Amino acid sequence: MEFTVDTEIVKATATGKVIYDRRAVRKYKHKALSKNLIEQLLQAGCMAPSAMNKQPWHFYVLTDSDIIKSFSREIAKVALKDVLESGVKPAIKAAAGLFQFSKKFNYHIIEDPVFYGAPAVIFLTTNRDDEWAALDTGMCAQNIMLAAKAIGIDSCPVGFGRYVEKTKIFSKLHVPASEKVQLAIILGYGDESPVVHERISNNVLFIE
Repeated sequence: MEFTVDTEIVKATATGKVIYDRRAVRKYKHKALSKNLIEQLLQAGCMAPSAMNKQPWHFYVLTDSDIIKSFSREIAKVALKDVLESGVKPAIKAAAGLFQFSKKFNYHIIEDPVFYGAPAVIFLTTNRDDEWAALDTGMCAQNIMLAAKAIGIDSCPVGFGRYVEKTKIFSKLHVPASEKVQLAIILGYGDESPVVHERISNNVLFIE
């Protein structure tokens, strides 16, 4: 069933405007975010619902540009190797676009192939034995990104951030072995205005 709806009702609200204005931004200005501001966004993330109110998330934050670049390059190395070895063509194509590389990809030339020069990177982790953790983390991450957009800060969820666990510098995050990296989020003042991609509209079925 294909559906059409007048979105102006939702867009007229402050929350609706933020939802419709949020974009995945992959180009950032060289402008730092304060620790206090990041903490406020994380607190908004903590207001997300979670299974049995476990609030399973943990946050590991990078704000030093040199450290961010080093993690970015190491993640790109292991992620690219993993994707290429998988032989799955759609995955290879997706990685090529996200990592901004070609067949002559050089980690030393592209300073930040994974985090796009964002001034803040947040790794979200949960306990490895929590079966609902991925869902909880997704809701937490969305809260963070919407709260950020509400105050003029852009963001992008980075699934490839999970590859940090396979890098040789993973220990620098001080993530316990009992935790699993679910996702990374980048935050900053965007330096681009991505277009709105067409939304699927034939995926709803009302059971009457």
